[in-house]
Amino acid sequence: MTTVLLTGFNPFDGARCNPSAKAVALVAAAWDRPERLVTATLSVAFARARDEFARLVPEHAPALVVATGLAGGRAGLTVERVAVNLADARIPDDDGHRPAGEPLDPTGPDAYLLRGPVKAAAAAATAAGASAGTSLTAGAYVCNAVAYHLGAWSRAAAGRRAAFVHVPWDEHGPVGSPQTPLVTTAAGLRAIVEAFLDVPDDLVVADGPTH
Repeated sequence: MTTVLLTGFNPFDGARCNPSAKAVALVAAAWDRPERLVTATLSVAFARARDEFARLVPEHAPALVVATGLAGGRAGLTVERVAVNLADARIPDDDGHRPAGEPLDPTGPDAYLLRGPVKAAAAAATAAGASAGTSLTAGAYVCNAVAYHLGAWSRAAAGRRAAFVHVPWDEHGPVGSPQTPLVTTAAGLRAIVEAFLDVPDDLVVADGPTH
């Protein structure tokens, strides 16, 4: 049986909740496909998130990992295309660590392209009613770190797929922030997971940003 690992993050920076973990829980509650869906909530800490991911993968042997995190300034879901070998934290992580331009892996490549049907996945999320697109930056905080580890994992063996998806604040987000109802985000997230399971090749659409 194919196993899918779907992760969100704990709250951080003083927030009471993290919509990434809440959306993951909604997807899991409604999961009715034949694939086995395993969910986990990662720590917003560079070292702990890395170690948690490293434990989860051999434990569950997934063919697909979809990790999610909060991008509070974005108005919709974004499927990340690039993860960089850089930890540069504007705020400390939950362990008090605040790296300033450190490599995530001193022996690793400068970046990984997160392969797979990223454009098709964003289109599927839009068709499911969620605003969605692709992104060329996952930042330099813990989300990017997990995306980078995903890039390394996906290349270590044939047949592996990996995606990182940033989600917006839900309806309980800070005043003035872009917000999307949690049920809408969950619908878009499920569509993204299904695209990575079902779509063999990405859409051939030239829609990259010019700046």
